[in-house]
Amino acid sequence: MAGQVVVEVGQWQGSGAGTALRLRSGAARLAELLPEGPRYTVAIEAGAGTSRDGVENADVLERQLQAVRAVLAEVPAGDLTVTIGGDCAVDLAPVETALSAFGDRLAVVWFDAHADLNSPDSSPSGAFHGMVLRALIGDGPKGLRPLRTLPAERVVLAGARSLDPGERDLVESRGIRHLAVGQLAQPGPLLAAVRATGADAVYVHIDLDVLDPLVFPAVGTPEPGGLGVDELIAAVRLLTEEFTLAGIALTEYERTEDTGQEEAVLRRIVDGLFG
Repeated sequence: MAGQVVVEVGQWQGSGAGTALRLRSGAARLAELLPEGPRYTVAIEAGAGTSRDGVENADVLERQLQAVRAVLAEVPAGDLTVTIGGDCAVDLAPVETALSAFGDRLAVVWFDAHADLNSPDSSPSGAFHGMVLRALIGDGPKGLRPLRTLPAERVVLAGARSLDPGERDLVESRGIRHLAVGQLAQPGPLLAAVRATGADAVYVHIDLDVLDPLVFPAVGTPEPGGLGVDELIAAVRLLTEEFTLAGIALTEYERTEDTGQEEAVLRRIVDGLFG
């Protein structure tokens, strides 16, 4: 019988936030909250790296991508991988792994306040966590490209509310489905968007900044007007009731010293999605 495997990737070098180092302890704590079971921890380098071709810390990120791939190769076939980040860029290898398993049957639902669709040329920061979805759909920088490309028409942006002009143009030109926060309050639009991709399996990416910062402020790039916890849980459950869950990631938790509210929200999410 298939099981659940937790892969902890406390990467911070892909983030453009000044508080990105908090992602290391955030990933460790979030992984601890998951139900007991097999788990892997990907070794993360301590320092920053060298910029290359418009990507900050590109050499470190490339080495760590290879390390994530090596760990994923050890996960038994058929097991559900729960990836715990770290910055959003940790999800490149897990999504490409899901693509290898499900092929054209797979859609990716990207719960995030941001689209992560910048290129090195369009990115205002050079931070790869804002480019990872662009890389997954076939336009990634050297060394940080997926082994298998995700067709743009099988991407659903969910809750994104801060898009750069180039990202908005890409969403329109590449046929990427985009659901605003208000559209996620009811089941119809989300299910319709995924059904329209033709997929019968979904990979769910969750950047915790999809939540409203009044609910969960412990992220590096908060954006007002986000989801509530119950809305996020309900949306993910809705997907898993109709589609096969091909993988799931929880990312971008920047743990602070004032963890009371943070822990309460994280426990609700973990209980709601994995309990």
